[in-house]
Amino acid sequence: MDTIIKNAVMLFGVLTLCTGAAYPLAVTVVAQQLFPVQANGSLLEKNGQVAGSMELAQDFTSDRYFHCRSSAAGDGGYDAANSAASNFGPTSRQFIDRVAQDTLRYRVYNGLSADAVVPADAVTASGSGLDPDISLENARLQANRVAAARGMSREMVLAALDACSEHPVLGILGEDKVNVLRLNLALDGK
Repeated sequence: MDTIIKNAVMLFGVLTLCTGAAYPLAVTVVAQQLFPVQANGSLLEKNGQVAGSMELAQDFTSDRYFHCRSSAAGDGGYDAANSAASNFGPTSRQFIDRVAQDTLRYRVYNGLSADAVVPADAVTASGSGLDPDISLENARLQANRVAAARGMSREMVLAALDACSEHPVLGILGEDKVNVLRLNLALDGK
């Protein structure tokens, strides 16, 4: 019986060292060498200070900034420690009413006509509530508001949008999108 307990304790110790120390250390070293930006949170800086992560949405409310998708993460939204979706389905009356209100608000806020088509990502939250990207269509509809608030021409804002745009990998994987934090920081630099 002593041999079984001794072997079990030794196996526990070896597995603890392998899975609790050696493996995480190896993964950390490899990640830091091959993917240092991603391994450190994909952080973006403004004037030497961390402005945020390219992987997490922020609540931009000023007219000077492009706005992210809405968020259901946490009580006020955009809470990375409380990532979650609203869990409302497309037949939920509460969801339908909220999307209708958000669509109206989006049109008014961005100076669009009452019949303007609003992209889905402009009035719905992502599954995590923290998606940092918006569609190019959504961004283009916000461009006039941002340009007016910054005293810039629409063409200058669209040029920054084009410079920050990301396109599908190999032309088929993904969709045209823009990272809102990256775009807003680019505009702040102009």
